[in-house]
Amino acid sequence: MSLFSPNSLSLGKSVSLSQKEFNDLSGFIYSLAGIEIPRQRQYLLENRLRSRLNELSLKSFSEYYQYLLHGPDRKREVEIFCEKMTTNETSFFRDPRQLDVFRDSVLVPLLSRLKETGRKQLHIWSAGCSSGEEPYTLSIMIHELLKVSIIGWRIRITANDISSAMIQKARKGLYNEHSLRNTPKDIIARYFSKEPGGYLVHPKIKKNIVFERINLNDAGAVKRIPKSQVAFCRNVIIYFDLPMKKKVVNFFYDNLVQGGHLVLGHSESLHSVSSIFQPIRKPGGILYRRMD
Repeated sequence: MSLFSPNSLSLGKSVSLSQKEFNDLSGFIYSLAGIEIPRQRQYLLENRLRSRLNELSLKSFSEYYQYLLHGPDRKREVEIFCEKMTTNETSFFRDPRQLDVFRDSVLVPLLSRLKETGRKQLHIWSAGCSSGEEPYTLSIMIHELLKVSIIGWRIRITANDISSAMIQKARKGLYNEHSLRNTPKDIIARYFSKEPGGYLVHPKIKKNIVFERINLNDAGAVKRIPKSQVAFCRNVIIYFDLPMKKKVVNFFYDNLVQGGHLVLGHSESLHSVSSIFQPIRKPGGILYRRMD
């Protein structure tokens, strides 16, 4: 049985977004999460929110904006709005060349140094983790390198996203074949079990990861993230304007230990954003090292 009337369905399909409505809603997501939606991408707002107007039986985007501000379940609706405005395209072992550079240039030397000093504690921050494929990939990479010697190590991967729905999915750790399209078959065999609903991440990979909903625009929440040796923030800051990029990059700098590394998406750069990180250029990707 439909949750909305036929009339509201047809209205939802035909209603369009005015200049003022676009300004209100794009300004709202910017104030919440620092995400900038340029005018030429107005269609994104329209397409992603029309179904929500239908579900709430609202007649216009202006009504929806007022619902966000004053609705009876405002807090939950703001979360839904953020989920619709963010992109969640990801997969296990995404951008393998970049991951190879990270493994060989950062992770292997870091694990070796920690082992030599007897400080077997590793913390990685995965910011904007979406549905969890990235932090699970990092946990698998660590297991592949340490193998049975992982016993005795204290490893934590803090994985955050603004979407509660994505965090819930990540905690379940159940994925379809599309999410595993870049994953070697031997890795799937070692670290996943085939279930009726897809492929389930092995508990030993899960136990190192803490999933939490966090807004990168929330300075207080970010400050509570434990100090990290590595921070991943891939394909996130590309959606921010320059002031928000600077703000988030400073958050990463403050979180990372001396000599810690920041990993951005392969198409992202700190050029013209900040000079507080030293770029390390390798064939296959750029890494950034905290300069002190």
